[in-house]
Amino acid sequence: MTDTLNGLYEVIQDRRTHPQEGSYTCYLFEKGTDKILKKCGEECSEVIIAAKNGQNEQTAEEICDLLYHLLVLMVDQNLPLEQVEQILEARRQKIGNLKQFHQSDHNS
Repeated sequence: MTDTLNGLYEVIQDRRTHPQEGSYTCYLFEKGTDKILKKCGEECSEVIIAAKNGQNEQTAEEICDLLYHLLVLMVDQNLPLEQVEQILEARRQKIGNLKQFHQSDHNS
């Protein structure tokens, strides 16, 4: 999956640097951060609804849409994919306190 995300991230970076007419990615960059954020919110809602309805195939597709829009946001914000990967890796290795986890879960 990492290779796929890296490849997609690179394509998105290239679209920002070398805009192509008719590219949806270029359209998002042209419209700006507010549009990108709006799309992230919309896709997140669609993931929630599909999952709530037990539509596994639709949920997977909506997760892909959300990941794509999050990658566009990352490029827009000059946030390297490696930074997110490092944070995820650190979290994967951390043995947390279940009580603290549940408390933070209630606070969000």
